[in-house]
Amino acid sequence: MRRLINLNQSWTFTGPDGVAKSVDVPHTWNNIDGQDGGNDYYRGICTYERTFEIPAFDAETELVYLQFQGVNSSCVVKLNGAEVCSHDGGYSTFRVDVTDKLLKENKLVVAADNRVNDTVYPQKADFTFYGGIYRDVDLMVVNKAHFDLDHFGGPGLKVTPVVDGKNGNVQVETYPVGEYDAVSVTIYDGEGTEILKGEGTDVTLVINDAHLWDGIKDPYLYSVKAQLIKAGQAVDEVGCRFGVRSFTVDAKKGFCLNGRVYPLRGVSRHQDRKALGNAISKAEHDEDMELICEMGCNTIRLAHYQHDQYFYDLCDEKGMVVWAEIPYISEHMPNGRANTISQMKELIIQNYNHASIVCWGVSNEITISTKDKKDMLDNHHVLNDLCHKMDPTRFTTLACYAMCGPFNPVAHITDVVSWNLYLGWYVPGFFLNDAWINLFHTRYPNRALGFSEYGAEGMPNLHSSKPKRGDHTEEYQAIYHEFMLECFERHPWMWANHVWNMYDFAADARDQGGEPGMNHKGLVTFDRKIKKDSFYLYKAWWSEQPMVHLCSKRFVDRVESQITVKVYSNQPEVALYCDGQLVEKKAGKKIFTFQLPISGEHTLEAVAGDLKDTSIVRKVDTPNPAYKLSAKSSNSANWV
Repeated sequence: MRRLINLNQSWTFTGPDGVAKSVDVPHTWNNIDGQDGGNDYYRGICTYERTFEIPAFDAETELVYLQFQGVNSSCVVKLNGAEVCSHDGGYSTFRVDVTDKLLKENKLVVAADNRVNDTVYPQKADFTFYGGIYRDVDLMVVNKAHFDLDHFGGPGLKVTPVVDGKNGNVQVETYPVGEYDAVSVTIYDGEGTEILKGEGTDVTLVINDAHLWDGIKDPYLYSVKAQLIKAGQAVDEVGCRFGVRSFTVDAKKGFCLNGRVYPLRGVSRHQDRKALGNAISKAEHDEDMELICEMGCNTIRLAHYQHDQYFYDLCDEKGMVVWAEIPYISEHMPNGRANTISQMKELIIQNYNHASIVCWGVSNEITISTKDKKDMLDNHHVLNDLCHKMDPTRFTTLACYAMCGPFNPVAHITDVVSWNLYLGWYVPGFFLNDAWINLFHTRYPNRALGFSEYGAEGMPNLHSSKPKRGDHTEEYQAIYHEFMLECFERHPWMWANHVWNMYDFAADARDQGGEPGMNHKGLVTFDRKIKKDSFYLYKAWWSEQPMVHLCSKRFVDRVESQITVKVYSNQPEVALYCDGQLVEKKAGKKIFTFQLPISGEHTLEAVAGDLKDTSIVRKVDTPNPAYKLSAKSSNSANWV
């Protein structure tokens, strides 16, 4: 049976300064300079070296593979002085058989490369392209008879569940190589009890009265195990979890899960962290998912690249409906067409079995700076057709740039479409959101529409009692999202809406507005330490967990003698107390506002049933300079 030997420890890294130092992977060399602004983070080639002893294996019956789960953006791998493989695409798994190259003591050298080029995506986008080996590295010992490891990093297993009345017809396809006698397939229920067994490389097993994977309320998962049998013994085994579910998209009803309307309301997510970049652990993935679940989301757009398999697993477990996409973004590069195809093949083959994924994203904002429109459109048709051929069970989508009009042909290639629109942030006029949605829906009543990105910058150290567009205050961000939630309620037929973004993230090219090197549209700060007021707004709107939240807690010092106090809650009634005295009790929906005279320092308390939240306000004569932005704010539409 296959065995994994982890190689994450004890690498020698030679970075941009030419100095060798000891590191463990996951690792990136841009965890600091890729987050501080200036668009001057190092993009080049750095090397990782380590030695390892030959693993115990039977040379007569077994092979040894090297497996990398993520090296950005390209790499060349050498073992004992000989090149064994190269890979273009920084977000997917790749492997290579190294059996014939092994010595008793082995030297492994990986040259990781995030240089600027015109062949590998992404090259132009509003996020940092961290270089390095930022996911796990393993040796895998496997029998010469095994499930395929050489096909675009896939698992050699393809599971297709189809709802048939009350039953689930589960097609299990396996791809064995080498000499073997049989393939055994076993399906287990969510408790691990064997319920079905079959034999063959392509077998369909019927789960009677199947328990459906039903989103966040009931993300029920079965599991499957395939074994390769030789001389009566299992010599290799692969498996995965899967969910039995059906889904459709309708231009008039929106997204439907298991035959019922299921509005998709959630967030987009970048994977990077403060001072870590993309080199994050399972603990960081877990924390990200916990926060998303706390807010009450039921969908995640995993932007703008293939994410860690561990996070897709979490999405399966938590019932998140996922939009998965490749980093074909911002600019069509004619020399990069082959890379879009290989990255799409890797995305689909490596992630086909995840119950959470319902659609493949073909591109993002591709019209921003594309010059060869004919070649770009042709590439989109090729990718769209490829997705349908490889996976007819899911639909395709793409995210259009704000300046890409509703009549642009790129918006009518995929099965559904979404737009990245920041009306009310980059341009004035909240009402334009309703106008734009109504225009599209009137002109294309049979085409499903969503918002793939919408948001506003909000920094928890910036505050104003009179917030305005472009000021980057926590208060304006909250006002923006208040409007957008009401807007989406007026258009319930939209197939999905994804906030940009769940977390602040690094974009080293940013030097205007906010903090250099950062995109502050997140509902939670880059370090995941502060939940902004907008986070609690969405929690009040989407979560069924009872909650109450006093807004502007960090806005303590006020120059006004009378202030507006805002409370978010999913309870029907909220009372405000000041210094223990009832100010007012109000009935309402999600957003509760109170007028309060202040003269000194006061303790505020919002009460909704048994729930309480407190804050402090203080009357001062002059504004607190800590609430001011040091750099001039900007509304440049380049920063999305």
